[in-house]
Amino acid sequence: MSTALVTGASSGIGAATARALAADGWTVICAARRSDRIEALALEIGGRAVVCDVTSEDSVGGLVEAVGPELELLVNNAGGAIGQEPVDQADLDAWQTMYQTNVLGTARVTKALLPALEKARGEIVFMTSTAADAGYEGGAGYNAAKAGERMIAEALRLELFDRDVRIAEICPGMVHTDEFSLNRFHGDQSRANNVYAGVAEPLTAKDIAECVRWIAGLPHHVNIDRITVRPRAQASQFKVFRETK
Repeated sequence: MSTALVTGASSGIGAATARALAADGWTVICAARRSDRIEALALEIGGRAVVCDVTSEDSVGGLVEAVGPELELLVNNAGGAIGQEPVDQADLDAWQTMYQTNVLGTARVTKALLPALEKARGEIVFMTSTAADAGYEGGAGYNAAKAGERMIAEALRLELFDRDVRIAEICPGMVHTDEFSLNRFHGDQSRANNVYAGVAEPLTAKDIAECVRWIAGLPHHVNIDRITVRPRAQASQFKVFRETK
């Protein structure tokens, strides 16, 4: 039975991805910092829970030991956004946190698990964002972090061209999850709700998980370099149809 590892599996896209892969017959290792969440999820889907902080070298070392010598699929999902201030008001501590999780955390996990992925002729899926495509007001810190993560995926695909590991990138647009915008706005539920105000059907975590499931299930010679996924109402990063009452 093939094994998949999903980082950031305690909520949102990560948890939905773990469920989708398990339903397809994968043995899923659910990795995140919140032990209670991933233990409950692992019990639900018949997987395994491994507490891991991707910003910690020691923690990722423990993850490698838990994975073992072979890994068929790594979903680099851990990350997120903090704040939405313009550059002249930037909270650089928040920027550093975003860089530590989205960029260095992703690189740390990927580097550590690459031998196991190579041995299994596996695949890595990077969960970036349409925020990597272009800057927007208040988004510079997150834009930079997700663009940095994209560069890891692009460089790695070139570096591994003669090795049997697939590299895919998923770029979600507007996805309504319980925690992403709430975390971004430091628990301000009103600001989080306003992100999706008037949008009849933003994407859900399950929609993105379905993309992971599809990519992972393709024949081994097929590589999806990058897929951008938006709700129908979001024509671009800057053009969203919002219904008004």
